Amino acid sequence: MYPNKKVLSLIGTKVQVEMKGERNILEGTLVGADEYLNLHLSNTMEVLEGERSRLLGSIILRGNNIILITPVER
Repeated sequence: MYPNKKVLSLIGTKVQVEMKGERNILEGTLVGADEYLNLHLSNTMEVLEGERSRLLGSIILRGNNIILITPVER
C-alpha cells in the first residue's frame, strides 16, 4: 500500500506523529492529509518523555518535517 493511501485511511482516528528535531512528538486526531503528507490534526497534545504536556489545538504539520506517523491504540 502506498504511504498516502495508508495515511488517508487513518483520517478520523487518533495518531502520534514524530517530527524532526529534539523531543517533537505530537498526538491528535487526523482531520486531513494531502499528496505531500502535510497533515491537519485537531485536539493536538505535545508529548514529552511519554507524558502529555500541553494542548496545542488544531495544527497543520508540513510533510517534509514528519519522521513517523503511528495510529494510537485506545
